[in-house]
Amino acid sequence: MRPPHGHGHHPPRRPSIGITPDISTVTKELPLPRYELKAAYSDAVLRAGGLPFILPYTDDRSVIEAFLDRLSGIVITGGAFDIPPEAYGEAARDGLGQLKPGRTAFETLVLHAALARNMPVLGVCGGMQLLNVALGGTLFQDLTKELPGARPHEQAHDRTQPAHPIDIKEGTVLADCVGKGQLMVNSTHHQAVKQVGPKLVVTATSPDGVIEAIEAPGHPFAVGVQWHPELLIDSVPGHLGLYKTFVGRARETRR
Repeated sequence: MRPPHGHGHHPPRRPSIGITPDISTVTKELPLPRYELKAAYSDAVLRAGGLPFILPYTDDRSVIEAFLDRLSGIVITGGAFDIPPEAYGEAARDGLGQLKPGRTAFETLVLHAALARNMPVLGVCGGMQLLNVALGGTLFQDLTKELPGARPHEQAHDRTQPAHPIDIKEGTVLADCVGKGQLMVNSTHHQAVKQVGPKLVVTATSPDGVIEAIEAPGHPFAVGVQWHPELLIDSVPGHLGLYKTFVGRARETRR
């Protein structure tokens, strides 16, 4: 009997990828918090060959370890909120946005536990900022107030279209993903990496000097990007390379 696929070729195994969701703010109209996630994140993981799973919050480390036992990679997503400045040893200043301490606490635990296992990690937008803070770096609390000469980094137009170029350093994991040189990216953030964590290197900058990407050189894949590649995979297809390389590393490094 012939195997059902014709030649018995199975597609490569889809590694399980955990994605951290956002949580809604409680209002009179929506009194019960709900997890929220832009579909673009899970779509990008699927298109890159991964199997996405959404991770509900917990402060129980044993639950986080149980999550990671079943996963091969982690995406720390972005959202319309800021990381509490106490996390990097500063007091709140004018320009700081809404905080979601429960979310940040959960994502910090997940990030540390995943890095300790050498599990591939992709930090997107706020996820890149958290990667930097978790590894000892600091943030500009508000670019317009704290970095004179920074252009606006919160684009008004459609986020599935790019806003400005970045320069990618060669010889980096990021360059392996999307190529070295210039790349057009979107821009939806008012904070940015200030001091880079000691275990991280800068891998891309925008023309005004804002740090656009970081990675941990000693790690199989610990990459943070300040833009949203998952929203650009149709308009600038090279951005899918970031998710494809990440999913490929997750497939390889899984025990």
